[in-house]
Amino acid sequence: MGTVVLVVVVLAIIGGILYLVKSAGDTKRRELEDAKSEARRWVERLGGQVMSLNGTDTASRQAMADASERFTAAGSQMEQAQTKEQARQVTQTAMEGLYYVRAARVAMDMDPGPELPDLTGQSRAGSVSEERDVTVEGHEYAASPKPGSRTPHYYPGGVVAGRPVPQGWYSEPWWKPALVAGAWGLGSFLLFDAMFSGMHGYSGDAMGSAYADGYQDGIDAGDGGGDGGGFDDGGGFDSGGFDAGSDGFDAGGFDMGGFDF
Repeated sequence: MGTVVLVVVVLAIIGGILYLVKSAGDTKRRELEDAKSEARRWVERLGGQVMSLNGTDTASRQAMADASERFTAAGSQMEQAQTKEQARQVTQTAMEGLYYVRAARVAMDMDPGPELPDLTGQSRAGSVSEERDVTVEGHEYAASPKPGSRTPHYYPGGVVAGRPVPQGWYSEPWWKPALVAGAWGLGSFLLFDAMFSGMHGYSGDAMGSAYADGYQDGIDAGDGGGDGGGFDDGGGFDSGGFDAGSDGFDAGGFDMGGFDF
């Protein structure tokens, strides 16, 4: 009798474990499908804008090119998404693209459309609130709250490699090498300090974070012999992904096909 009871108890425990495992698997599948459905909605919304809207000047054309890149990246990410976290990254990428669409519409004096949810780190990064023209290590940079022929590159704002980059318009996409490498080069704090120090809309906490990171970069470089991915002696970013002599970013170094940014 005791043996029978023991067998029944063991079978009940095994059955309970199998039920819990199946329930957990079903929950994960539902969460993934829900996340993919939400992501698909944003990707389709972005695709409609990319297909129907064409830029009319340098700033709007550049913004739409960036939106198109995000659309391509989101589509590739969707094909690879196997977890709800990856599906949510698809949503984030598509939202970034829609921010570029809004920027293009603003550049063309059009209604920007409905407000979008905040991107990750966007509120922390703040926004460019005034015109800035700076020279760092012999290279000229400009930032503006508005699009223009001198500032055709838009960034929606967010944290790049641990540092906040404000929403605004810039003379060149100087943040993209850090997006690719996942780290800022030596001397990058000089650019942050010159470009954003004292600017309303860019928090002191953000600048302090950039300073702390830059200080640590210097320590790490001293231990490791330096990092070839930072500013070069000629005054611009080196050729490891960004060409300071052109208007944009070398697409060969910026992988839009996966979950790299």
